[in-house]
Amino acid sequence: NFYRDNMFGAVEVEKADYQLKPMNCPGHILIYKSKLRSYRDLPVRLAELGTVYRYERSGVLHGLLRVRGFTQDDAHIFCMPSQIESEVAACVDFAFAVMKNFGFDKFEVELSDWDPAHPENYAGKPEDWHRATAALADTMKRMNIPFKKMEGEAAFYGPKIDIKLIDAIGRSWQLTTVQFDFNLPARFSLQYVGEDGSKHQPLMVHRALLGSVERFFGILIEHYGGAFPLWLAPVQVEVCPVSEKVADYAKHVTEALKRHNLRVHLDDRNEKLPAKIRDAQLQKIPYMLVVGPKEAEAGSVSVRHRSKGDLGPKPLAELVEALQREVDSRATS
Repeated sequence: NFYRDNMFGAVEVEKADYQLKPMNCPGHILIYKSKLRSYRDLPVRLAELGTVYRYERSGVLHGLLRVRGFTQDDAHIFCMPSQIESEVAACVDFAFAVMKNFGFDKFEVELSDWDPAHPENYAGKPEDWHRATAALADTMKRMNIPFKKMEGEAAFYGPKIDIKLIDAIGRSWQLTTVQFDFNLPARFSLQYVGEDGSKHQPLMVHRALLGSVERFFGILIEHYGGAFPLWLAPVQVEVCPVSEKVADYAKHVTEALKRHNLRVHLDDRNEKLPAKIRDAQLQKIPYMLVVGPKEAEAGSVSVRHRSKGDLGPKPLAELVEALQREVDSRATS
């Protein structure tokens, strides 16, 4: 009932009502509950790229950045209190590693805590809140990451950290969330058998790295202005033959690149070379390879980079190795 305004209406199928799921949490909880867990099984980590649907008002929809159906990289971790610190650290390490791989190196971090003057407004025990909040704060301090503590800003069910990245022109985007939940384990009667033989309630951590895959794509496009680094570019190399006379060699170059798992397009249109290069530049393809009779005879290509311009001739095999090294390095230029 608390979330109904954000859900689409029920769909009736064979006299039964079905809902488009707005979140992945209940499914992971049911998997956890499918059998009685032992303390030896914990932590249990469940992850999926799950598509969810939320009824966003039409006025707030915005391209890829705010949509009604999107894919979340959701994970839920069920653990013992003694495992909180290591699990939080692993989540935060993972988040920053992913962000840095995509070329982001500026972040803002917020830690949302409860209002200790009103513990009655929150689920969970005070000692759980203290331990969870300390784990989040200690992880940030260990990684030398400054953060802003937001007292009283936590949801009623647990503290969280939000990692916001700063893009190339200084805008802030909400991405990673590591959120404790002291509510759902109680509501769903989650249990595990402890070392003492008694049943205990596990702690639950929600973790989303990208938040929404679609939204993250939008942020990447905005950040790079469409000029993606080589490893991320949809088309990495454009092969531009100067005429039909070198069509066979142009195909040979294209196939050689494809065999090494490079994403390549052969521009075999009946167009002048300057037009082919101009179109590739407009598409912001990282590399353009010009091939003519001289290159075909030498087994080489003339290399042009979208921002560095003409890089001169290079043997085909040598170029393939250089491109593979650049892809493997996750270079962001």
